[in-house]
Amino acid sequence: MAKATGLSPASVSYALRGMQVSEETIERVRRAAAELGYEADPIARALASGRTGVIGLLCGSLEDLWQQALAVGIGRALKDNDRYALILDAAGDPARERTLARQLRDQRVDALIVQPVDPAAPLWAELSESLPVVSIGDALAGARTAGEVVFDNRAGVTLALEHLRDRGRRRMAVLTPTRASTPDRPADVHVMAEAARLGLDIEVVTAPQALTGATEVADRTLAGGHRAFFCFADSIAYGVYAASADRGLRIPDDVSVMGYDDHPMSGLLTPGLTTVDWDIDGIVRAAVRIVVAAADGNTRRRRIVQAPELRARGSVG
Repeated sequence: MAKATGLSPASVSYALRGMQVSEETIERVRRAAAELGYEADPIARALASGRTGVIGLLCGSLEDLWQQALAVGIGRALKDNDRYALILDAAGDPARERTLARQLRDQRVDALIVQPVDPAAPLWAELSESLPVVSIGDALAGARTAGEVVFDNRAGVTLALEHLRDRGRRRMAVLTPTRASTPDRPADVHVMAEAARLGLDIEVVTAPQALTGATEVADRTLAGGHRAFFCFADSIAYGVYAASADRGLRIPDDVSVMGYDDHPMSGLLTPGLTTVDWDIDGIVRAAVRIVVAAADGNTRRRRIVQAPELRARGSVG
């Protein structure tokens, strides 16, 4: 390979791993490798570099369709960077999240991307001492992470609640996947403060992200008299659609509902779901860029704040 490219063996090695050489050199070496039918031995490369080429991806709950889309995007983007994703599901359970995070560390992944169920867990500080960790959504309290792609939840919650208020909705249910054991998630904390500022009467209700469970919770909440909903996941909002239809209630004439992550399916509903868009493609690009750099030994910490955008469709009367 060195002879074919006119480069030193060290430069060829770096280029094949995407390290310490220019993009032009990387492309030159990869073209030569393709022409020669060269395929690197992943085991030999791992032994030589001390790296596995595997990035752990710990999702908060893969029952959430938006998180499924996020996992697909990250997995594909990592493959484009010659890395592989090991995807695990915390199922919305903080204890399961802690167990799986430690297992990923013990399996010697090169780095970890996490969308945390419990961003305040002491585990993250411990884990980030031995492993590059990149957080998506919420910052990890007290942890020296390699980077984070955080949502401006303050702005997102304000957009949603003001939209409902401006359309005459003063009493509403807020459906959140957050459990009582993790009450300090920023979005949940801010929704209470914003409701007080805007003079809204809200009831916060825990709801799962799976359609059946979300529908059951929405049905009970409708039975309690609520006719306006702000859901902290579009997947939960789909449960409000289903429960409303079961009760013969129409959206938006009888029930108003908002989501919070703009899953592609949300625009296909009738009426389309009004929601908050966090730019999932931008999140994928940013998280993968940060984690690949961290896995390659770049110690520069990056913090990216995703700004929300309201997607007003037809679900709020």
